[in-house]
Amino acid sequence: MKLPVIKQITGFIAENDQDYVLETIETLEAITEVPSLKDEELDVIGELLSNLYGALEVHKMVRDEGMDQKKALNAFMQRVMGSIDKE
Repeated sequence: MKLPVIKQITGFIAENDQDYVLETIETLEAITEVPSLKDEELDVIGELLSNLYGALEVHKMVRDEGMDQKKALNAFMQRVMGSIDKE
């Protein structure tokens, strides 16, 4: 996950609509079913998906909990780092 990418996507959601991101996620997930994809290509798609899902989570914190974007981004990344440390 890349915080600058998540921040950019979150801004896109705020300016447009999260439906674009949800449709992108569906498209990328469908592409992963192509049997001829290489592992490196799947890794790139996986990274994109994790950033898109992360942006949706940050957007939800801003929208539902009233957090400003910076606090929501930090809270999200702390939650991600906490889950990584537990593994």
